[in-house]
Amino acid sequence: MSGQYGIKRISICLTLFFCCLFSVKPVKSQSAVSERYLHPFGALTLTGGVGIAYYMGDLRDGVSSHPGLGPSVSVGALYRLTEHFSARGEIRFYQVAADQKYSKKFNNNLSFRTRNPDLNLGIQADVFAYNRHKKVNPYFLAGVGVTYMTPKAEIDGNWESLAPLQTEGIKYNRLPLVFMAGIGVSSKIAERWSIGMELCNNFVNSDYLDDVSDVYPDFSTLSSDLARRLSDRSSEVGLPPQQPGWHRGRPNRKDMYMFLQVRVNYLIGTRKEAHERKSVRCP
Repeated sequence: MSGQYGIKRISICLTLFFCCLFSVKPVKSQSAVSERYLHPFGALTLTGGVGIAYYMGDLRDGVSSHPGLGPSVSVGALYRLTEHFSARGEIRFYQVAADQKYSKKFNNNLSFRTRNPDLNLGIQADVFAYNRHKKVNPYFLAGVGVTYMTPKAEIDGNWESLAPLQTEGIKYNRLPLVFMAGIGVSSKIAERWSIGMELCNNFVNSDYLDDVSDVYPDFSTLSSDLARRLSDRSSEVGLPPQQPGWHRGRPNRKDMYMFLQVRVNYLIGTRKEAHERKSVRCP
């Protein structure tokens, strides 16, 4: 009897032990989740986007049958600083174009296409705080970066790089600063995934995104016959040559390009989560 009684006591103790063990684990998990949400700082999110780019510059003068649209792609990351603010960085690739043949200034007959990378750093400000767990969260963004300009024009069936030709007799900086500002909205679709839309305007600290800015140069000073042909293309539409000093562009207005993108975000985690994973890692 005493043996059976001892076995029964041991069984009861083991049952109580396992009940306590499994009842503690969910509490610990909830606490960890709560702490993660209360301490979001350092959360890292990978971002990606795809959409269209729109050009605004000297070769556009209002409504045109040539929309000047091109593709845009971006990849980057967000690093959360506070409940509302995150630092963000991206590398983007975009194409824009324009052709005066389809505008009011068809007599100039200038055109271009550019496929450029840009790199930027900025701040994103969420409307709703991190801990409010809103499924849809609008935000604002602002930042600064650089873009590498590679304008080209088609002539005789070939695409010629315009910057080395100095079509206005000026050697301009091909790596200007870019200031960006925009708005967006992000919607959570899973524990770590969200999608959204973003509209971002990019103000280039240069008027040569399209290789057009000021006035027609003294053509005799240009480096080659190709440079002269691409500087003044009026003869291609049966018009007399432009005179040196006549307006070729609008030097008082710098160029811009705009992105409208569909965005996808993946949350990697927070510093606290990384520390917890490291602390339970097997030796």
